[in-house]
Amino acid sequence: MKVEITALPNYEYEKDEFKAKVAKVDRLRQRFFRSISPGGLAGDRKDVQPASGLTLRAEQIWKTIKENKDLDLPAMEDVVATYRCDQIAKETLIRLSSDKTWLALRKDVQARKAPKFKKIIKSILEKTLSQYDMEAIYFKESIRDERRKELETEALQVLYPAYAAMLRHLSSRALNFFKTGMIKKLKRATKAGFEASIDSTVQHTMEKFEKESRARENLLSEIEKTKYETKTKFDEAYNTMKAKAVRRIARGIGGMTAACRGCNGDVHRG
Repeated sequence: MKVEITALPNYEYEKDEFKAKVAKVDRLRQRFFRSISPGGLAGDRKDVQPASGLTLRAEQIWKTIKENKDLDLPAMEDVVATYRCDQIAKETLIRLSSDKTWLALRKDVQARKAPKFKKIIKSILEKTLSQYDMEAIYFKESIRDERRKELETEALQVLYPAYAAMLRHLSSRALNFFKTGMIKKLKRATKAGFEASIDSTVQHTMEKFEKESRARENLLSEIEKTKYETKTKFDEAYNTMKAKAVRRIARGIGGMTAACRGCNGDVHRG
């Protein structure tokens, strides 16, 4: 862009210079008035069009765009649906983050195993998705559904801290259940049925843990991870019990029970 600055001389003392400058300024003014004419501000540019031909020019440009298949422009319906569904999803996620039921559950589960956790977390997620569905229902289905799946993943990420805290409570309770069950079974176990008793208790405990922790199919990967960690602790307890019990097996079943009680503190510390 070229900028021209003109200073006018004093009219009283330099009248001739003043008139000459005014004539120059007048020429500049004419360039504005006749901007698309030759010599005007835009007249020397290529492809200059008068305002009266703007409509026709726009139609020609759009025709060129439509005929150019390589551009692959999305339909206006897709553009609007993408923008609005994304906007609705973001607003829905903000509402979830400040939802009173969710905030209360997140606080409660940090301290203890929240009652009806599975029911509440499911209700919160369904409410979030329903809000999105109601606002996005009139937009293109394929785009609407794709953004809904993304919203569900984002919502689960918001809910995850409470779910992780709940899994920790369940894991701790499952381990205590396992130790208690082991002590009871070993009192009635025989030498031949020692390992079978432990395996049976482990299986029963893991089934109980998995059933309680299945809050949402989307979170099964986290369940599997926690199951593996919990099973590892059970295996450690198993190996400790077996090693101590074998050393005392000659003294009878009572020795096995004592072994179980002896490792109780070790497992708890794990």
